[in-house]
Amino acid sequence: MFDNYCYNENSTKNVEKNGVIEGFQLQTYITYYRGIPLSMVHEVAVKVDGEAVDKDAILFSPNGKDYFTLAEMETCGFYKWEYGDAATVFVKKPGGLSKGEHEITFTLAIRVAYIPVPFGATKTRKVVI
Repeated sequence: MFDNYCYNENSTKNVEKNGVIEGFQLQTYITYYRGIPLSMVHEVAVKVDGEAVDKDAILFSPNGKDYFTLAEMETCGFYKWEYGDAATVFVKKPGGLSKGEHEITFTLAIRVAYIPVPFGATKTRKVVI
């Protein structure tokens, strides 16, 4: 149902800092109709060309400024991801994505108080760097 919100089209790009490509990023909208605390984000997963990215290599930013590891998000009940705000998912990967076409699969699942199981979406996109 929320698959098209899960992984924003044309949001994948390499990220350069001080002349060095440190990884890549993509953006997502919340797969729900209201904001939630970061601690209620159940899963964030990325695959590149069929290979899963290590969770320790993923950082999440609900506002494009403040970044959290997935472990930090588990206990971050005071920081909220608002509905309508595009979150940035940064993947630490020295050199980033090589030039050419890649298949990126992104999964986002969240928990809410009155639904007994996590729910979310997975979206695969072909991207060209």
